[in-house]
Amino acid sequence: MVTDRLADGVRIAELLASEVTGNESDLRGLTVVDADRDVEPTADGALAYRIARERAETDDGATEALAEVSVQPDRALIEAVVAPDAAADAAREVDLRVRPKAVHPPRTLVFVEDGAQVKRALAVLEGLRDASRGE
Repeated sequence: MVTDRLADGVRIAELLASEVTGNESDLRGLTVVDADRDVEPTADGALAYRIARERAETDDGATEALAEVSVQPDRALIEAVVAPDAAADAAREVDLRVRPKAVHPPRTLVFVEDGAQVKRALAVLEGLRDASRGE
């Protein structure tokens, strides 16, 4: 039985970014922007990059941020900046830990605590993308 698990926040965030940029079907229209390739994890979470949706109504490559991905030493955090309820629902459906962030406008934090959870986190990003289309 394998007992090793990937619990490095930067590496988890890198895996998530690779899934977003490499997944041309389920995550079509999402992109990684504002990436900090030299990000150092902090206890509060250091911003590694944003996940954005390409705006179909423009031809200039404009994007709209849907989430921010931050890194702590042992995990990555997806912070939904739009559709916090959709992010929370999607995270619960795939059994990821989630909590609201008490700011205005409200946000939702989704905890990606292991490299194996990255695939499940993609459902959260799909939910954000789909919910943002309806706004």
